[in-house]
Amino acid sequence: MLQSIRDGSRSWGAKIIIGVMVAAMALFGVESLFSVFGDDPNEVASVNGEPIMRQQVELEVQRALRSGQVPPEQERALRNDVLDQLITQQLLTQYAEDGGVFVSDAQLDQMIVGLPEFHDQDGRFSAEIFRNRLAGAGYTPVAFREELRADIKRQHLQQGLAFSDFSLESEQERLAELQRQQRSFRYVLLDADDVSVEANVTEAQMQEYFDANQARFERPEQVRVEYVLVDRQAMAENVEVNEQSLRDAWREQNRNADRRVSHIMVTFGEERSRQEAQAHANEALEALNSGETFADTALRYSDDTASAEEGGDLGVISRGFFGDAFDEAAFALDEGETSQLVEMDGAFHILQVTELVAPAFEEQREALQQDVALREVNDEFNQQVQRLIDESFAADDLQSVADDLGLTLNQTDWLARGEGEGVLSEPGVLDEAFSADVLEEGYNSEVIELDDDRRLVLRVAEHRETTQLTLDDVRDEVANAVVAQQRQEALEQEAARMIKAVEAGEASNIDWLEASNISRQSDTVLPRAVVQQVFRMPRPQEGDSVYRSVSLPEGVAIIALDSVSVGEVDEQLTSFVAQMAEQLRAQSVIQGLVDDLRSDAKIER
Repeated sequence: MLQSIRDGSRSWGAKIIIGVMVAAMALFGVESLFSVFGDDPNEVASVNGEPIMRQQVELEVQRALRSGQVPPEQERALRNDVLDQLITQQLLTQYAEDGGVFVSDAQLDQMIVGLPEFHDQDGRFSAEIFRNRLAGAGYTPVAFREELRADIKRQHLQQGLAFSDFSLESEQERLAELQRQQRSFRYVLLDADDVSVEANVTEAQMQEYFDANQARFERPEQVRVEYVLVDRQAMAENVEVNEQSLRDAWREQNRNADRRVSHIMVTFGEERSRQEAQAHANEALEALNSGETFADTALRYSDDTASAEEGGDLGVISRGFFGDAFDEAAFALDEGETSQLVEMDGAFHILQVTELVAPAFEEQREALQQDVALREVNDEFNQQVQRLIDESFAADDLQSVADDLGLTLNQTDWLARGEGEGVLSEPGVLDEAFSADVLEEGYNSEVIELDDDRRLVLRVAEHRETTQLTLDDVRDEVANAVVAQQRQEALEQEAARMIKAVEAGEASNIDWLEASNISRQSDTVLPRAVVQQVFRMPRPQEGDSVYRSVSLPEGVAIIALDSVSVGEVDEQLTSFVAQMAEQLRAQSVIQGLVDDLRSDAKIER
């Protein structure tokens, strides 16, 4: 039952608690939570007399579908796989118990206390949380303990089998040597231009191909969808924004932008009093107001002689350079504006912003216009969305909702899962059309939030199940496939003829391409099928070559393997190969046990 052991997860409690509760309630109602693992005549299989109930299968199926691990169209195949998995678990549990594998109550207690699902905020086990979460999932403490006990037994069994088998060091070295092996070869690619095929497709050939490939010619489950969209950006396109609003927005957007600042500084303290300094600074301010340039005024009045020689320039500053009082004055100014007196650090300052380190107003006009317009329709957008929520929930159609809200009712052609275009192609949107509430119950979907500016509601207008098409429905497609098959067969025959000629020593004008020292892990542009075939070919004798052909999606490759060499030792690769060998060996041992148990068991389905 606990998926964690099968998946290698460390958290066993979460899968039971969340998965059982959600799936059981969805499938069988609240009352089922208290009978999921009880006696039930609805038995789908038995293993050596022990039953497997339909609820167990359905819970696992729904859990996989809800997690997104398996697409909904594969539900039927998934149900068979789940039942096989439960049968295997039952067999392993029985074998472990027959072999005397034992899990004590103390071991169970220790494991349960350590599960984070049952911990409080301080990270300690809480009996109250334990009871509440089990009750919410339809478990009694006894049922939970027994399910956990069975999973631990299976894990002990599998670990014991895995550790009982091992590979020799010589085997691991040989595997590593094979993995780092390098091969040099020549190859040539044949395509449709290398053979001449008459497109002579008979009715019998088409029927034969169609019968052998019917799975290719199914029309998938499809829906026609209606939807309405509330789009804040579309609403903003109809808003006229005046120039003053744009200027205000530009100032607001750039009020924290870095800026180049000049200043005139008049100090007080030892040489002049504060009152005298203020009077001197006011004289400077009057000079500026009367039209004197900032640079000339700075030379006459500023005590900061270094900057005064540069027109008072302090360079480009960011917020925080000179303190709060300076920031408050400097970052309140637009480009070209001059401040009043600013008192800070024993001096009076007059500031002027000579440059904003930001895009010019005209460069930002278009973006500013869009931002301002979006803000102006914000309230209307929120109201529209709320109306969409309220009305679509209660409505039996979408046309009335569209009419009431002044929206366009959009309609699509037939769509299969994953085929949506535009807004319907965005993640999760078309999935709503295939959800139980929308597809089976005929409801409008919930309001789907596409992004900050768009909300959508959809409804299924028509639905049709997966349908097996007839030959007449796909006649042209089948004819093209038969021609392609004939062309591929002709290429394979041509490849065989060329290889036979080369092996016989007949003169050949094959224009070979070279590939040197290619390993299994090489980052290469060669077709993967070519590399795989190269490493399946036998080692050639010294001075000779081995020839093979391999089919490609559109064509055939002829390969001449010329030499095989052992690559450089790579400790990391050697370790990885050894680890993988142990894992594969362990899986093989466990699978061997499962196969043996199945052959001897009495399994009824």
